[in-house]
Amino acid sequence: MSKWENNEEIKIFQEYLRIPTVHPDVDYEPCIEFLKKQAESLGLPVKVFCPGGPKKPILVMTWIGTQPELPSVVLNSHTDVVPVFPENWTHPPFGAEIDAEGKIYARGAQDMKCVGMQYLAAIRALKKDGVTLKRTIHVVYVPDEEIGGKLGMEKFIPTTDFKFLNVGFSLDEGIAGPTEEYPVFYAERSIWHVHFKISGTTGHGSLLHKNTTGQKLRYIIDKFMDMRAVEEKKLENNPHFTIGDVTTINLTMINGGVQDNVVPPLIDVGFDIRIALDLDHKVLDAKFEQWIKEAGGGIEIEFTQKEALVEATKIDASNPYWIAFKSVIDELGLKIKTQVFPGGTDSRYIRKAGVPAIGFSPMNHTPVLLHDNDEFIKADIYLNGIEIYKKLIPRIANA
Repeated sequence: MSKWENNEEIKIFQEYLRIPTVHPDVDYEPCIEFLKKQAESLGLPVKVFCPGGPKKPILVMTWIGTQPELPSVVLNSHTDVVPVFPENWTHPPFGAEIDAEGKIYARGAQDMKCVGMQYLAAIRALKKDGVTLKRTIHVVYVPDEEIGGKLGMEKFIPTTDFKFLNVGFSLDEGIAGPTEEYPVFYAERSIWHVHFKISGTTGHGSLLHKNTTGQKLRYIIDKFMDMRAVEEKKLENNPHFTIGDVTTINLTMINGGVQDNVVPPLIDVGFDIRIALDLDHKVLDAKFEQWIKEAGGGIEIEFTQKEALVEATKIDASNPYWIAFKSVIDELGLKIKTQVFPGGTDSRYIRKAGVPAIGFSPMNHTPVLLHDNDEFIKADIYLNGIEIYKKLIPRIANA
């Protein structure tokens, strides 16, 4: 038995990890029952909301502050995890086993069941020490973040139930840091998933037709790949940049054709674009229209996702929550790197509602294994994260 297995907080974390809230067709009910049990043990009132439907529960635990009229603080996490390929794991993906080095293996160990339980562990310690807070804390557990949050946080934000929480600031997930640095996220790129439905001359494959779908497809792909190359150079030439500072472009789908010797009348090509904060969306829309004209026309654009620009959270003196956050970081002597999140989290919906949000998972010296095989977090890193939240939560709540 490892030295960590008798630790009560580790045991609670393991219990949470063993609940397989895994896509597709997640059964959230066992998870909700577990969280209700945790709320009861902490003496925190709990409510469950289902704006996305009865199978998409959002659970909110509330620690009422001494000045509840002040804007509250949300500690957000998502309960769902991505699928696993058990044959590629050296430990059972939902076993939460600890090896001799203290590595806790499980899907969700990093993304992000660790944070969801670290919040509660910190609150447990603070309440035990008799700490009181000015602002009310809402610990929020949402479903479906891993599939875009459409029936989770996005549905919750416009409701009167969310407005009643009176949220002034939110903490949410970040990513592990493989070095001493902790990544801290203040913004996200806008996600565009765009399809070009290309029409062209059809006919026998033995001839040289004009204005074929293949010719137009090549033109559109070349334009995207040229733009991609420019962004690659930006990233390579600026040592301070991370992937979130540039626009990423990837061709993800091509569909079309009926037979080897028939020139197809229609080809559909799809791209995943994550737009950097400094690229004007109107300029990009205009580029697309220009490319279509230059390619010869006969092309329709369809967006399966087209997010508007969401304002970044300010990380300067104008944001008292950031000042509180940074004061703890400095006090503990932690090294951080502020950056734009490379993917998408529920913070984009929170920021869109005008609420500042910071993404932070207190994991350093940890390889980035979210969505990967053998996802793990070391027990010592997990427990140290609790200590960080024990400082962060009161400082932010009393800002």
